[in-house]
Amino acid sequence: MDTLESLSDALETTGEIQSIVRTMKALSSVSIRQYEHAETAMASYARTIELGLMAVLRQRRSAGLPPPGTYGSGGRGALIVVGSDRGLCGGYNDKIARFARSRMDGRPVVLGVIGARVAARFEGEGSAVQSVHALPGSVEGLSRLVQTMIVEIDRWTRAEGVGQVWLTHNRREGRTTAKPQAHRLLPLPDSYLHKLAEADWPGRSLPQFRMEPDRLMSWLVQQRLVVVIYRALAEALASEHASRLAAMQAAERNIEERRDDLRQLYRLRRQETITRELLD
Repeated sequence: MDTLESLSDALETTGEIQSIVRTMKALSSVSIRQYEHAETAMASYARTIELGLMAVLRQRRSAGLPPPGTYGSGGRGALIVVGSDRGLCGGYNDKIARFARSRMDGRPVVLGVIGARVAARFEGEGSAVQSVHALPGSVEGLSRLVQTMIVEIDRWTRAEGVGQVWLTHNRREGRTTAKPQAHRLLPLPDSYLHKLAEADWPGRSLPQFRMEPDRLMSWLVQQRLVVVIYRALAEALASEHASRLAAMQAAERNIEERRDDLRQLYRLRRQETITRELLD
């Protein structure tokens, strides 16, 4: 039978847990806004890179040349999966792990994982993970991780014989806190190149460039990789915090219900104690 002392301790512990949950909710809310702002801020640079690709492709088309190749489409495939390093975010990692496995379709791929939690899921089922990277704790760390992944992709294409590179991550979309997304990083999709080559130039005249077209194209492709990976990481981290916020909101409701039950039981035990003392 619960005593007044044990019920009082339980109420105090529940209150402390509730305070921790509220703090985590506040941190997640702030983090969501920061990562969403970071993703939005990259949009203007993404447009600049897109215009550069348009200029190069239109110049080649006017010269009667086909679109330049970026990387060969043959060879092995590589998949980058973005999960989380921390828990308390519901089924966030399970969802992206299932989606990534469906993209692999049982084929052997070079697997690079960002986030220890989702890496553990692949290793637990026997999938070979070539590299595991930790997620940054703030927006300032995104650029360093992007550069690390660019170097990793370059090593795969040169030393591992990789011809195609895909990236999968969760994205926050409406009320859905984690909706899996996939991007083909390399080679650039033919439909995308054709769309850029056929698009109308927004100005009156095309820009002139002095760099050798193939070198410029290679640089633009690399910068597009930077943009896509950066935005994907920002979207994934915003989705992770949104999932954690939803989980903490559910936990807070459960804690409040538990505290109500404990208060009611505490009042009942206290009244029984007072009644017993009066009778004695």
